[in-house]
Amino acid sequence: MMKKTMFLALAAWVVGSAFVAPTPAARLQDGYAVQTATSRVEFVGTKGSGYHTGFFNLKGGQVMVNNGKISGGEFIIDLTSLKVTDQGGGEKLEGHLKNKDFFETSVNTEARYTVTGVKYINEDVCEISGNLSMKGITAPVTLQAMVRGMDEKRLFAQANFSIDRTVWGINYGVAKGGISKDVQVSIFLFANK
Repeated sequence: MMKKTMFLALAAWVVGSAFVAPTPAARLQDGYAVQTATSRVEFVGTKGSGYHTGFFNLKGGQVMVNNGKISGGEFIIDLTSLKVTDQGGGEKLEGHLKNKDFFETSVNTEARYTVTGVKYINEDVCEISGNLSMKGITAPVTLQAMVRGMDEKRLFAQANFSIDRTVWGINYGVAKGGISKDVQVSIFLFANK
């Protein structure tokens, strides 16, 4: 009788375990797919008192959210989509930025930013650590992002920061041309489930 009771208790436990709800961590971890039609990376490069503006489109990526907070992810930048937006640059500058002096987009078609850590400063602002891989070089880039909107279906975040382009071997004009090695970058990231 004792063996039968133990067997029934064990069977009940096994059957019950099969229907246990997922753990909170599993339930709260969500992935949002980057929306390539609206997301982009804008840049401003300077030379003396002048400047040039432009942008790249994104070609994919994902943002991970855990318990309503960004927890990881990555996005892919389409380097071939480079567009110059200021009137002084135009197609001539676009062509120069796409050649071997800068991005050499015929060989380097994309760049990738992968999140390695996220630290929230307040409810909507977080410091994101990650690696930017471009032109065969991977280097750390830390940025401060503001989450401007998030619900169960959509996410919109924005970040503004500066990078030293020479870290990725883009050295044109730094020594003699007076072109700044620092480039101002803004990311506008839209993602949906």
